[in-house]
Amino acid sequence: MTSHARIKITAGFWESLYQLGIDAKHVVRKARLPLTIITDPFVTTTQYFAIWKAYSDIIDDTAKGIIKLATVFETTHYPPTVLATYHARDYRDALKRMARYKQMCPPEGLRITEKGDECTIELEWLYVEQPGPPILVGITLAFLLELGRRGTAQPLRAKLVEFSDSMGNVQVLEAYFGCRVQTGANCNRLTLHRGDLDRPFVSYNAELLEILTPVLEQSLDERQRSYSITEMVKWIVKRSLTGGCPDIQTVASELGMSNRTLQRRLIDEGTSFKNVLTQVRHEQAIEYLTDLSLDIKEVAFMIGYEDKNSFYRAFRLWEGNTPSNWRTEHLGKN
Repeated sequence: MTSHARIKITAGFWESLYQLGIDAKHVVRKARLPLTIITDPFVTTTQYFAIWKAYSDIIDDTAKGIIKLATVFETTHYPPTVLATYHARDYRDALKRMARYKQMCPPEGLRITEKGDECTIELEWLYVEQPGPPILVGITLAFLLELGRRGTAQPLRAKLVEFSDSMGNVQVLEAYFGCRVQTGANCNRLTLHRGDLDRPFVSYNAELLEILTPVLEQSLDERQRSYSITEMVKWIVKRSLTGGCPDIQTVASELGMSNRTLQRRLIDEGTSFKNVLTQVRHEQAIEYLTDLSLDIKEVAFMIGYEDKNSFYRAFRLWEGNTPSNWRTEHLGKN
């Protein structure tokens, strides 16, 4: 999956802009894209980001732009992937479906973790090198809370919201999310009260889910099969490295296949799980070493090495040099 992936912009997006008094043609022109995008909704990742940037520039207030679009988007305009979440059994079921079916709607991905009394949902970028514009980040997280509010018919509040970029008027966002909003964080993450995930959805529709789920699962399976299994494994390994080393069983489970099947498919593509893991660690090591705010021990941890010495040995095999010397030679600093 690359930055040239085809992304579909739903008709509901353009309708929501209309509800806000924004002409779709104005957005497309500002994004310097052909007007045919309005009727032929498939775009590249670059074009997709350009449209969101154009909307942000037109609304001229990131925080208000986030809240306005998240709240004006009518449920009647939800695409099938979102309908399956809105009509889920409860908030937990809805979020799990959202994370799963988001794989069919790149470039945003969601990583959900439940621990203690918290549920964190971290936004990730699927198979793209550059993150999306701040307004897209904000709307993605705001919509997750909006989904819970609409499904449960309760004024749910988040526990914490973290953004890596400036998001405009933070006080406006805090009033919407009902919690503290932190900017300049090292991730984009929504933290919910875990108890809210048990809340049933008043919009639950078992009959509709019986129709939608098989179709969506088939579409997801077809989409996954169209991608290189090596690329998919690389992405899963990359997001799982920090503080540990994912094994083939963990990755195979996430892909919904057995260890043997995963290894066979990797061999068919001329590689192996061990080779992919090594490649990802090497690539990430180089990327992190160019960030002078990270010391060598931190870099080792972030690519799954428990101690610095193991990282040094591996890096010598990759580059024929130590991480410190590599950094000095390439960046001119230790």
